[in-house]
Amino acid sequence: MNMLTVTPVEGLPEITAGADLAGLIAGAAPDLADGDLVVVTSKIVSKAEGQVVRADREDAIDAETVRVVARRGATRIVETRHGLVLAAAGVDASNTEPGTVVLLPEDPDASARGLRKGLRDRVGVTVGVLITDTLGRPWRAGQTDAAIGAAGLLPLRDHRGRPDTFGTPLEVTVAAVADEIAAAADLVKGKTAGIPVAIVRGLADLVTGADGPGARALIRPAAEDMFRFGSADVLTARRTVREFTGEPVDPGAVDRAVAAAITAPAPHHSTPWRFVVVRSPQTQTALLDDMLAAWVADLRGDGFTEEQIARRVRRGEPLRRAPLLIVPCLHAEAAHRYPDDRRNAAEREMFLVAIGAAVQNLLVALAIEGLGSCWVSSTMFCRPVVAKALALPADWEPMGAVGVGHPAAPVPARQQRHPAEFTITR
Repeated sequence: MNMLTVTPVEGLPEITAGADLAGLIAGAAPDLADGDLVVVTSKIVSKAEGQVVRADREDAIDAETVRVVARRGATRIVETRHGLVLAAAGVDASNTEPGTVVLLPEDPDASARGLRKGLRDRVGVTVGVLITDTLGRPWRAGQTDAAIGAAGLLPLRDHRGRPDTFGTPLEVTVAAVADEIAAAADLVKGKTAGIPVAIVRGLADLVTGADGPGARALIRPAAEDMFRFGSADVLTARRTVREFTGEPVDPGAVDRAVAAAITAPAPHHSTPWRFVVVRSPQTQTALLDDMLAAWVADLRGDGFTEEQIARRVRRGEPLRRAPLLIVPCLHAEAAHRYPDDRRNAAEREMFLVAIGAAVQNLLVALAIEGLGSCWVSSTMFCRPVVAKALALPADWEPMGAVGVGHPAAPVPARQQRHPAEFTITR
């Protein structure tokens, strides 16, 4: 095994816009050799590229943020336009002129490729280059450096299929070697030592002739992210989906969504929620056919033309396209009875709020499971028909129907609404 060394590059000056980083590093590390890995703190790359702006830090964070993942007090964990998830969008107000902040490099992978080429042109060596920034980690205290830009090495080493020491094939092991190297280099760079560059030697087998895919390969695709929704995302993850694929719905996902639904608040310590999961295509079709017939009869009784009726009943078609239906029901056996209509009406409204809260929980939980859903109110307009089609107990009141399935297309961005438009303060 080769000896691994991590050496700080000392003597670099304060970096300003337009600085020749490759020339400065080559001058400060004259023994740079083929197969070395040059690990560079992103801040000096940003300074050299003019990514220092005169702005309020919070305004700069807003500008660099595409998604707020979590928020606690003044601290925000966000996704940047680079796809990185980190605190404050990587905006840094330290070690820069008062009133200015340092942004991340515009394209860290491109910066790494340019620096690699610059070192090759000046010194004639083939090295790998990593650009790093400090990231926190979920479930772990403290921060560590990680690669946000890379050139000249494969950032991931895939061990899947290789045998372990007992001969068992590895199934999920993919090592983030670029992040491991970044963290090792930070041991000699440090946050207060004023040393922004380190040379890692002894890993020449990782250095490639081509620039490679860059550190972007380390960013997990959204579709594969089991923890996609941060605390700030959970409620807005619920979107109405009306077009579904034919992919079956995992029963476990439905069970977990119902488990979330029944955590809703309810009056009198009761459990007023019930759910009918319609999995059978035959039952689903029979239910929707009976509901359609009742709806058409109502519309004809209202005097609508056949053309008007055809347009209106199309609103229920998403339920036919959904692979699975869930019919939430109100079970208000715990409601108190009063001698006057006013209090009885208020009592019923309490239970209606409870079933509404449960439906919202259900829809949000389905979204977290990666499932699309749409709530359609139609079962409320023909409860006897639904009760008969689903053989419901007499005291279960259908409260709409939820179509569930895998979205057939990406959902559009949510319309932004300002809380002030819906709030009064007294």
